[in-house]
Amino acid sequence: MRLAAGIQYAGTRFAGWQRQPHAMTVQSVVETALTHIANHPIEVVCAGRTDAGVHATAQVIHFDTEAHRADRGWLLGTNAELPSDVALSWISPVPLAFHARFSARARSYRYLILNRPLRDPLWFGRACLWRQPLDAKLMHDALQCLVGTHDFSAFRASECQSPTATRCIERISVHRHGHFVVLEVTANAFLHHMVRNIAGSALRVGEGARSTEWLAEVLASRDRRQAGLTAPAGGLYFVEVRYPSDLGLPVQALAPLSAMIGPSD
Repeated sequence: MRLAAGIQYAGTRFAGWQRQPHAMTVQSVVETALTHIANHPIEVVCAGRTDAGVHATAQVIHFDTEAHRADRGWLLGTNAELPSDVALSWISPVPLAFHARFSARARSYRYLILNRPLRDPLWFGRACLWRQPLDAKLMHDALQCLVGTHDFSAFRASECQSPTATRCIERISVHRHGHFVVLEVTANAFLHHMVRNIAGSALRVGEGARSTEWLAEVLASRDRRQAGLTAPAGGLYFVEVRYPSDLGLPVQALAPLSAMIGPSD
């Protein structure tokens, strides 16, 4: 039997999603908890691996099991075994052909920038603090050149293992929400550090150091050295995975921004 599940986690304490031999990862704690409930070894596959310090409100996994448990038993039992910063949000049987990663049609990320002179300790590790004033409209306008299918070599990490840098961005936006500047992007898939490198480049435009035309030049260069810095991991959230509707998965819709950071005034 194959099951799919939704997982939420605060990534601050973890060395990323993927299992590592000498570090605590989200995958390792999830597999340990599920193994305890299933009473046999469980291995999970996720929709999108996240780096150290990156958070998720709607990660999706699948795993195979011989154990028969009610959905409530899987959820309550597994969550009781998980640390307080990781939790299953739903679970559902799926066809054996379902694959959390390869069955996904699109993924969405949200990047939070706390744009104010003074730091806020309540947002430590949960948002990127940027003290200089940012023009969210300029950032939004500059990023529209990334919509569509392109070679995103200029925004991939040097250690990225993908055989191709071609990706399709469906939409990308930047807007201000009180003290926050919020970048949201949806694509068929992402390269290693792609969103954080895009965010770091957009910050250069927002602070006035680069023109709105500059990002198009960076994209065309296919040269990572031409882009901006890699923005900190703590501001990044994996917020949505889209699957074919006929699967009937209870995948969470994109969480309203106000639910994450409160009203804008």
